Amino acid sequence: MPHIIGANSTTFIFLAITLVIVYLLPKFLKVIPAPLIAIVILTAVAIFSGAHLKTVGDLGTITQTLPNFFIPNVPFTFETLTIIFPYALALAIVGLLESLLTAQIVDDMTDTESDKNKESRGQGIANVINGFFGGMAGCAMIGQSVINTKSGGRGRLSTFVAGAFLMFLIIVLGPLVVQISMAVLAEIMIVVCIGTFDCGSFKYLVKAPRSDAFVMVATVVIVVWTNDLSKGVIAGVMLSALFFVIKISSVKVIEKGTTYQIEGQLFFASTESFVDYFKNQQLAATAITIDFTNSKIWDESAVVAIMKVEELLKQQQIDVHYEGLDASSQKILEQLHP
Repeated sequence: MPHIIGANSTTFIFLAITLVIVYLLPKFLKVIPAPLIAIVILTAVAIFSGAHLKTVGDLGTITQTLPNFFIPNVPFTFETLTIIFPYALALAIVGLLESLLTAQIVDDMTDTESDKNKESRGQGIANVINGFFGGMAGCAMIGQSVINTKSGGRGRLSTFVAGAFLMFLIIVLGPLVVQISMAVLAEIMIVVCIGTFDCGSFKYLVKAPRSDAFVMVATVVIVVWTNDLSKGVIAGVMLSALFFVIKISSVKVIEKGTTYQIEGQLFFASTESFVDYFKNQQLAATAITIDFTNSKIWDESAVVAIMKVEELLKQQQIDVHYEGLDASSQKILEQLHP
């Protein structure tokens, strides 16, 4: 948008022509990607007509050389690590998220299933090697991937060709690349954004649980407001975790004679209701059974709660027996309360 807002009338004419080419040309010609045709034709028109448009060259210079291998000239100390770690963590979160999102979008477009772990490992290894050549950390790109897929690219050869052709453009055709109009590139990316946007999200907001809808809206608002995807992701994960804890933090105790069946997960957020139930009960039996078939003991707080219940019932001279414990619940109970 910064390359469009406040632009001259010539820019908007090029925007309109780009829009026509990108949307209409694929109906008649699919061998060559429409965005590539738009870039070539309109760049040539801009050069020969002398139109006053912002170009790639206005954003910076292009060095027409291959990168060299080198060891970064920084002190390998803990202090250096403390400086770069916050940025490295944010890059890892954003990069991994965008790569997984891109993979999911491509999977949906091609009706296939990709190996997300394999893609993530490849990205990580490539970024480590990339750093020794002076490159910046990278990840899968939604825009390029969508254009590639819609243009017929399905295999990894299309990715290799994209990288190789980019090197060719920089090293051989650098003087021409800097003359490409930013208006054309910006319009192509707007088309990609429109194509990537999931209009079904609005229907989902209406039908989805309020907590899910709130998390989605909050994540989007934070990303747009801060212009930082990592902050939105972290906020979304924390909100999701909070709502999940609230959702499963209630425990029900169902009385069936001398057996008390526990319904729900027993952990730090649900122990209070578990203890309060037995604290407020006046039991006449001399022995009871607490059934954990539909429950699970998760942490130390749950074990402490069980010990409190045992103590309360012991004061009433009531013996407690347990049944229905799964392997992990039994293990943690035996470790912390032999």
